[in-house]
Amino acid sequence: MTPDQWATIGRLVGWLDTENGTGEQERALRLIKLTEETGEVSQAYVGMVGQNPRKGVTHTAADVADELCDVIVTAAVALHSFTDDPAGTFAAKLDAIAARSLPALQT
Repeated sequence: MTPDQWATIGRLVGWLDTENGTGEQERALRLIKLTEETGEVSQAYVGMVGQNPRKGVTHTAADVADELCDVIVTAAVALHSFTDDPAGTFAAKLDAIAARSLPALQT
């Protein structure tokens, strides 16, 4: 994510902190919200492939992509509850994953 995107996430976190508080229950609920959003990705995918014969095709690839974006935003918001530097934490993790997954790119 770009610095501007992390700033937007920070504003969302500030809004949620004001509305819902910052205690341990709120932190847990932000994790639960992430689970809810991943369920919505699954629901959209099932609808995209028409897996439910009663409903047929109800979603598109764009719907799945939209739900995936909700997961990313929700995870970024939750990450704020566990570190004072969510952007740095995410960057370090992404670098570590790339280092072990893309060895040809190592110098």
